[in-house]
Amino acid sequence: MNYAIEKNEQYSLITLNETVFGGEVPSTFETLSRNLFREGYSNIIVDFSAVDEIEDAGIPIIRKINRQCTNESGLFILVTKRDDVIDYLDDAKIADLTILPTVEEAVDAVFMNELENDFRSEDDDSYEYGGSSDD
Repeated sequence: MNYAIEKNEQYSLITLNETVFGGEVPSTFETLSRNLFREGYSNIIVDFSAVDEIEDAGIPIIRKINRQCTNESGLFILVTKRDDVIDYLDDAKIADLTILPTVEEAVDAVFMNELENDFRSEDDDSYEYGGSSDD
């Protein structure tokens, strides 16, 4: 699999330099993603700009990695502007899959998700300490 990876504090960005997400690519991609999870990355952005086609074998891998990110309160974001790739992914009905047209929008989505998670945990903390609204 031909790719580049950039790791940031909040996310990792994988730029796939493959025209087809198929063959050995999905399994290599899954291994790479699993290693990122072990390193503590729950936000994974994948630049799919070069990908023209996704083979059927790639869908379960995308679904699995997306679920892992979601379970860790993170985001799995695919970046592509190709309508045929977007349509194929939509038809696969992968729950909560985020597809955005640019890496910049994906980075913004990660930061927004992090903020939402922070607010959610603050709200949970206030309920744990018995803050009653009936006063």
